Parts: sequence; structure tokens; C-alpha cells
Amino acid sequence: MAPTYFRREPGIERSNGRRGSAHDFVGLATAIRGFTLSLQYQGGWQNWHDAGAMAETQTAKAELRREAIARRDALPAAARSAAAETIAARPFPIAFAPGAIISGFIPLKNEIDPQPLMRKVAAKGAQLALPVVMGRDKPLAMRAWNFGEPLATGIWGIREPKPDAAMLDPDILIVPIVAFDRAGHRIGYGAGYYDLTITLLRARKHVATVGIAFAVQEIPAVPATPRDARLDLVLTEREVIDLR
Repeated sequence: MAPTYFRREPGIERSNGRRGSAHDFVGLATAIRGFTLSLQYQGGWQNWHDAGAMAETQTAKAELRREAIARRDALPAAARSAAAETIAARPFPIAFAPGAIISGFIPLKNEIDPQPLMRKVAAKGAQLALPVVMGRDKPLAMRAWNFGEPLATGIWGIREPKPDAAMLDPDILIVPIVAFDRAGHRIGYGAGYYDLTITLLRARKHVATVGIAFAVQEIPAVPATPRDARLDLVLTEREVIDLR
């Protein structure tokens, strides 16, 4: 669901697995932008060194992102649907009281579908919310939504609540994932929205973060940075991974 957020959100990248794609040029542009911004500040070698390290991290993430998307997209549609239902069939791993605010998301492309899980928590009394992109380098707004209510089409074709829906601060976030590791780190699509949103929410209240993904999206280690927000749990069709 966080984040990883200097580049673009879903619907922009191409995940055809070929080198020399638009994805690669985006990664290069991101590295150049980070290097240029660093040089705008005083500090000499340290800033230059930090910018270089950041560029290397972003380049590594771009490659891991491309590989994870390729594995995800190779899953048959029936397997993706079954995985979502398997996750929803388990007990939800975090206890919550009726009225608790749980944010989910509407899947894009071949992302795992969290809606079966969202239906389950809504049936147990949770108030659902969905993310709305408010602009570059801004946290996501979480707006109230219930199944059956119409959705608007936001930036990059993301389905989101209409502008008159109430803004909420979630108690639990169901977070989309492109790749993840068992240290609680995730790779998103590169815009950084979830990392920023989770960090700001945690500064105000206790909030739990639950990533949802296919098992094939797990990697040995995510090249994390200090601004990356760790997940508390990850749900896959194989297991519940408690990272707390």
C-alpha cells in the first residue's frame, strides 16, 4: 500500500522486463535529480557522497522493482484471485474494535486484490478508507469509503473516493507492495507517498501497517534508506509474516 517515492506512481512505469525501457530512463532521471539537488546545498564532499549513495540505492531499487513486477505479472489470473481469497479467509492478524478506521486500496494492473480482505474487516465493523494522491511530495489523504459507493478516477487512473468524502486518520493501513523483505522494508512504485504518509501518521498516533503481496514478491533484502517506513506485518497467500 508506501513511498521509495521519488519517481512515479502506478500506471506510469512499463514492466515489460526489457532493458532500455522507459523505466530505465526514469531511474536515470531520478538519480540525476537527486545528485543535482544535493549540490544545491553547502557541504562539499559529504553531500556529494550522500547523493551518490542515494543514486545507487534508487538504481538498485529500480532493478529489484522490475524483477518483482515481472514475477508478479507472470502469475496466472486464477492464482492471483485465489491468493486474495486465501488471505481474506484467515483471521485478521490485528484485533480492532468496531468503528476502527482501516484504509485499503483499489488494485492496479496485476496487484494483489485487497478487496476480499476489506470486505471481511468491514463486515466486522471497520470503517473503510481509500488513499487519494494530493500532489507531489505530499502525504496521501485517506477518505472514507464503503462498498457500493461510487469512485472517482484520480491521477494515473487510480480509483479513489469522491472529493466530498470525509478525510480520516486510519488506525490500520493495508499497504500495496511491489517487493518486500523480512526486515519490514518494502519497495513501492517510487513516488514515496506511503513512506511519507505512514511517518506522519505515526507521529500523531499509533497506527499499524499491514502489507499485502504475493509470496513471489519477497526478496532477500530491500536497500532501505532512513526515510523508508517499516511495515508491521506482511500478508501473502503462504503465510502471515509478523515483523514487529
